[in-house]
Amino acid sequence: MQEHEKTFLTLFTLGALIGLAKLLVSDEKLTARLIIGRTLLGSATSVIAGIAVVQFPAIDRLALIGIASALGIVGSSFIEMWLKGKLKNWN
Repeated sequence: MQEHEKTFLTLFTLGALIGLAKLLVSDEKLTARLIIGRTLLGSATSVIAGIAVVQFPAIDRLALIGIASALGIVGSSFIEMWLKGKLKNWN
């Protein structure tokens, strides 16, 4: 496996774990739909950190993981609220 593939899988897994952890500490009722949705959303927002490699090609892997963690925590919450607002207005 090449280095960029390892980095992608690391970011994806980190985001999935963050999404699950945020769900487990919430008071929401756990459903399969909610678990899958939050896991995918956390993964997707963490992978967005890969954009930093385009701007800073020599970025340290630990810094990239830190950016991915921040996006996984803050980004998924923001995106979820934004999507809920858009869906409410759409109906």
